Amino acid sequence: MQKFLFAATFLLITLDSTAQTLRGTITDAQTGEPLTGATVQVEGQEGGAVADLDGSYSLKVKAGTHTIVYKYIGYEPLRQAGVTIPRKGLTLDIALNADAQALAEVSVTGKASRESEAALLRERQQASAAIENIGAKEMNIKGLGNVEEGVKKLTGISTADAGQLIVRGLGDRYSTTTLNNLPIASPNPDNKLIPLDIFPTGTVQNITVSKVYEADAFADYSGAHIDISTREQTTGDFFTISAGVGGAFNTLGKDFQQMDRNGSLLETPSMDQHALDISLTEFDDYVLTTDIFNTTFDVKKKSSLPDFNASLGWGHDFAIGRQTLSVLATASADHGRQITDEASYITLEATGNVQSDFEYKGYTERLNLAALACLQYTLRRSDHIGYTFFYARQATDTYQLRTGLDAEGHDLVGNNNVTHIYTLMTHQLNGRHFFGSNEQWELTWGGSRSDTGSDEPDRRQVMFVADEEGALSFFKLNRQETMRYFGELDEGEWNGDLALKWKWREGDHVKLGFDIKDKDRDYIGTRFYYNVNALYDEVTDILHTSAYLNQANVANGTIVVERKMQPKDSYKAGNTIYAAYALTDWHPISPLLLNIGLRYEYSKQWVRYATDGGQKYAERRDLDKGDLFPTLNAKYNLTEQDILRFSASRTITRPSFIEMAPFLYQESYGAAQVRGNADLKNGYNYNFDLRYERYTERGDMLSVCAYFKYLDSPIERVQSVNGGATLHTFQNASSGLAAGAEVELRKTLFTGLRLLANVSYMYTDVKLPESGAYTNKERSLQGASPILANADLTYTLPLNDKGRQLTAALLYNLQGRRIHAVGVSGLGDVKQQTVHTLNANIGYDLNRHLGFKFQVKDLLGRAMVFKQDVPTTGEQVEVERYKKGASFSVGFSYKF
Repeated sequence: MQKFLFAATFLLITLDSTAQTLRGTITDAQTGEPLTGATVQVEGQEGGAVADLDGSYSLKVKAGTHTIVYKYIGYEPLRQAGVTIPRKGLTLDIALNADAQALAEVSVTGKASRESEAALLRERQQASAAIENIGAKEMNIKGLGNVEEGVKKLTGISTADAGQLIVRGLGDRYSTTTLNNLPIASPNPDNKLIPLDIFPTGTVQNITVSKVYEADAFADYSGAHIDISTREQTTGDFFTISAGVGGAFNTLGKDFQQMDRNGSLLETPSMDQHALDISLTEFDDYVLTTDIFNTTFDVKKKSSLPDFNASLGWGHDFAIGRQTLSVLATASADHGRQITDEASYITLEATGNVQSDFEYKGYTERLNLAALACLQYTLRRSDHIGYTFFYARQATDTYQLRTGLDAEGHDLVGNNNVTHIYTLMTHQLNGRHFFGSNEQWELTWGGSRSDTGSDEPDRRQVMFVADEEGALSFFKLNRQETMRYFGELDEGEWNGDLALKWKWREGDHVKLGFDIKDKDRDYIGTRFYYNVNALYDEVTDILHTSAYLNQANVANGTIVVERKMQPKDSYKAGNTIYAAYALTDWHPISPLLLNIGLRYEYSKQWVRYATDGGQKYAERRDLDKGDLFPTLNAKYNLTEQDILRFSASRTITRPSFIEMAPFLYQESYGAAQVRGNADLKNGYNYNFDLRYERYTERGDMLSVCAYFKYLDSPIERVQSVNGGATLHTFQNASSGLAAGAEVELRKTLFTGLRLLANVSYMYTDVKLPESGAYTNKERSLQGASPILANADLTYTLPLNDKGRQLTAALLYNLQGRRIHAVGVSGLGDVKQQTVHTLNANIGYDLNRHLGFKFQVKDLLGRAMVFKQDVPTTGEQVEVERYKKGASFSVGFSYKF
């Protein structure tokens, strides 16, 4: 036994003296970005190591003196001779230089690729004001398909209906979106922010979210400023192709129902334009002889095929003399179907008794298209000009079959079809120029034109009623149950900015700038009602109604088609903002950085509209106001790793176009009626933010934040009762507040395994004006969840030095209970119940060219549930639920 112990001890001592650990990081010498997949080999020794996601490597090396070789594709190999490995091991950080042989005669300025988590964490650490960000590489590993999914992984952010963004409990009106730091218009008339799912991940370099204010941005936010940076050509020449298939488990291969459609979602449904242009008297005669619509009310069935997505990407650097023209282009398409089942909704009386009770099944088809082109030209090492073009089209077509009892006890069956198409096209031109010794002066400029559209073409509804024996006939209560609706909204926006920065010493500068934003909007809506009082036949097939609803019955007068194109269904609006600002980054003492700014904005906002029964565009409401917006961001470096930040600012919340003018507005048939308020004024926000951040050399990060926001005269949507129907309008509440705490952690648990976790707790409160039919005069902000949390585990395992790699991600999200709809007329608020979501994503790269991916979304597959408080009984009643369930996708990508 003693001999055995002696031999074991001798062996351990021998191993300890002969096999030590060599570790470190491998980065780009110019940008500092980690080189994931770089290889490390010891000459004369088998095996080696591959750098992980953070550029870190580790391998066992015999004690002694060796030659170490570092390699990475597109970079000059580095051979270090005479490296002595002591018994305690050695840490050796390496920076590789890009291989410039092919560009020997070309002047190239190095540029960091702001896509990796490590690069963005460094940017976050060095920023003078607090920011949060997520890059394309992290989004790809986690299987996040668009910007909305990416933003929801950040602290304190969630989404509500129709993609409305909720930041720190503050709704859509309190945030703003920019594309490459230039404002971008929203095609949604009810939302200030552009739908973020319109931007696929393949077009995005990174997303930066700032919840504090800096004076060089427009001041109309208190929740967050979300900047989407599109991809740039920074990685060398490439051509990539990717494709995937999948589907929802409750949809794939099942019967999928759809109302008659002329063409695919590539086309926007239309009707006879002449029928819209002629007078009402002419229309009544014209519709008798001409079928003005291209579709019927028939519903067709088909088998649901797999979802499909595909994308292409290309980048190339062109040598033009001693200069470089970098070109990048991407295009993507995503098509799919989703069935919504287990769906129901009820309405209650104040006593808690059920007023109406419906069940429905929904069938949604979607098509998302996106294209991006980016050109960058280097005139000399100090002059850069760039052009970006972005186009997106988001089309959805939803058919619902509804059955149930209405408030009068009618046993109803309804077919409803909605097509909604959002489009965006933007052109951006920008430049950056450096002057003086050591590039002391920096001039930046930019301009953009964005055109957006929101079309709801050919929304259709037909209702049937059952008698006591169950026989069906057309429902004819008020001659509006069978109808069509066409709505169109177009918005254009010009933006320009000019700024001059003077660096008087390293890390300190003064910046002066001027911004202008000018946008205009044009909206028109038209309704067509079918008077079917003369149709007495029993309906035997509700999915095929062409035997009744046809041109022949219109021509013989059995059906009367009425056109409703009232002056109040159209409006024009515009907003011009002129702004000037000054800000400075200043180190009064070495560890303290002060970012101090002052911005002045003059806003001219107007709406031309018609009152009930008035002439088209006859009325006008103007809201012109100039304001000053001071801001302070203080950053104190406690140590090289620990940072303390404090922010204070004043910002503004302006009313939207439809909120500021007193005309009756209904964006779509079936939507709530809305009347603006001519007495509405701007709201102002006072924002305070205290944050501690800790960064480690391994790329770990801890952030703890507390914030407080006082809302002066916030704009709130309120309800009143008009003729028995609920009418929505807007008023300035006296005050409101939002306060909370946020914690974020990014940590490498061991090599390759990384944890991201964040949790936020928030408290919101608003005091509403005395007038109004709402039940609670003081409540939380609509859409604000008291608690939000994310917990993501990602694992990266390099398998060899030729690009073979395995990645896996498990993503969890918690969204606490929140107000979905404000209670009126004695009923409490409708609250969306707590939502738990779990997604999984697995990727496998066979080599540097070919990769595969498998993804499952919503593994828990839980239904969305909404409950309403009934004050008279003290109960909570479930008033709505629906379920979409889990979905999956598999795909591949190839890089040439």
